[in-house]
Amino acid sequence: MGGQYIEPVSLASLLGSLPGQCSICRDWGRGALCDACRQRFAAPRPRCERCAIAVPAGQPVCGECLRDPPPFERTIAALDYGAPWSALIARFKFQGGVELAPVLSGLLREAVRGQPPPELLLPAPLSDARLRERGFNQSWEIARRLGPPADARLLLRIRDTPHQVDLPLDRRASNVRAAFAVEPLRRGEIAGRSVVVVDDVMTTGATAAEMARTLLQAGASRVQLWVLARTPRPDGA
Repeated sequence: MGGQYIEPVSLASLLGSLPGQCSICRDWGRGALCDACRQRFAAPRPRCERCAIAVPAGQPVCGECLRDPPPFERTIAALDYGAPWSALIARFKFQGGVELAPVLSGLLREAVRGQPPPELLLPAPLSDARLRERGFNQSWEIARRLGPPADARLLLRIRDTPHQVDLPLDRRASNVRAAFAVEPLRRGEIAGRSVVVVDDVMTTGATAAEMARTLLQAGASRVQLWVLARTPRPDGA
């Protein structure tokens, strides 16, 4: 591949430097996220290289990933899924808050700065029913603003399933089993290539694992995840 990802200069980034209200504290400043809120709520923290769960400093991989490594090679997350981000992401995702896409995608863009550019950048897909219900795919709105070209028609969701958040943890893997597929006429585009899948929130990793397995079975050489927010484990570990 060669080189590293370089943040592009875009109209969105230029507009972000203009005066506006912070999306969190509503104070006036430059851009949609003030420096105080960025430093308080979006400071980088040590994370497991495999699943992006928070870990103590100096620990590269969490115990769960050591015991049972996921099929994806690496995960990068910008935030923990908690206050104030959970309310902002819910507004973006469930209340048609597409205007939040630039500031949220900007946080993920900062988190992946310096990473090698992916050969394929794919948003986590929605089923047709979910897309009609929501009106847009939140993962696509993030992925298309990250810089590298994103492709929303290569990885497909072929089975609609209940919301993962409504299910107990031990049922989430079976809920998404066989829910994804690679576009049959384009399988050759996957073979031997490294893939990054972009998603808004990663909770247990069940959906991410199923997408990764689908891509690896189609011939991808490796799969990574770039996610906006990672849900902490219930026990806080």
